[in-house]
Amino acid sequence: MLFPPIDPNERFRDRRAAVRRRKRRQRAALIGGLLGTVALLGLGAQLVGDGTEAAPDQSASVPEATASDSGPRPLPVEIRGVHVTMGLASLPGKLAEYVELERDGLTAIELDIKDENGQVGFTTSSLKLAQTVGATRDFYDARAAARLVHERGLYLIGRIVTFEDPVLAHARPDLAVRRNDGSVWEDSAGLGWTNPYDRRVWEYNVDIAIAAAKAGFDEIMFDYVRFPSDGDVDGAVYSNRTGMRKNDAAPAFVRYATSRLEPLGVRVSAAVFGLSAMRDMGIGQIPRRMAPHLHAVYAMTYPSLFGAGELGLADPGSSPGATVARALRRFNRALQGRDALLLPWVQDFSFTTPYGVDEVRAQIYSARLAGAKGYLIWNASGVYTDGTLTPP
Repeated sequence: MLFPPIDPNERFRDRRAAVRRRKRRQRAALIGGLLGTVALLGLGAQLVGDGTEAAPDQSASVPEATASDSGPRPLPVEIRGVHVTMGLASLPGKLAEYVELERDGLTAIELDIKDENGQVGFTTSSLKLAQTVGATRDFYDARAAARLVHERGLYLIGRIVTFEDPVLAHARPDLAVRRNDGSVWEDSAGLGWTNPYDRRVWEYNVDIAIAAAKAGFDEIMFDYVRFPSDGDVDGAVYSNRTGMRKNDAAPAFVRYATSRLEPLGVRVSAAVFGLSAMRDMGIGQIPRRMAPHLHAVYAMTYPSLFGAGELGLADPGSSPGATVARALRRFNRALQGRDALLLPWVQDFSFTTPYGVDEVRAQIYSARLAGAKGYLIWNASGVYTDGTLTPP
């Protein structure tokens, strides 16, 4: 058997049911206490609330989402998905072409909601700040995209590039990572980053996620939930730290995101570096600490991105199956005792070693043997190798 008997949908429902039971008990206890007081004092006191709502997050200015009665969409038995950029989704009929891959075994599509350039793929009146800074674009209609994907029975994951955000950073320097002179800090690619400590940045990204969830996305994957890794990182200045350490920021953000998104019946996940389960990379990305607040962890175990000698392999890029197997073994250890599902990003592009169907399949087979719930295939140009989406 390639997969253990996992039912994450049942686990998700059980957790929501437990919360509801706890609230009912609190409500009953409070009402009973009030009625007792009425009887004792002979007062006709009127009950004005049940007192079970959590205290509002002082960092958020928008109302919290109301709970979804239907809950999250059932997961596919195995997630077999591809990455689709918002630029590709803007081409007439292009998203429909990816949906047609369902005939080859596709069960999920990952569609970018907010990309590395800080652009948001759709417009909506609810995203005031994103509109003000010029981030929203008309790449696609979010509701129409969700409807198209769901009509074919596919699962829709929306990816949000979180803290790398040159649009917001330059439009609102007070929310950006800055230099000592107050200017906006940029990485080696010339891109600005927003401050991972700043709760206004958290709210901005989660507001975008909520808009996508309400449009019909089934899962929100937060990417770049970390500090910058390249450029003059020693020259980066962070404000509004409020006593928070670097390794606290990412777990705190995903906890905040889940608290606002889970009531909508949408799953929350995050993409993490393939090396992050092996050691502290100094970017605030510790999968074990993030996992308790996530439904799934997507490990970027692209073989070509591991250096010579890592994972005990002379050339990881030329050994895709072994690389993914060894990397996921470390993730399984790091996430032991956590409920989050583990899925890898699969490399379907050539770097130092030419990649074709055999190299892509080798990664997929290793993921299945590691007990992964599925996989997502990455190719920045959106061109995917035939024969890699077949069921096990």
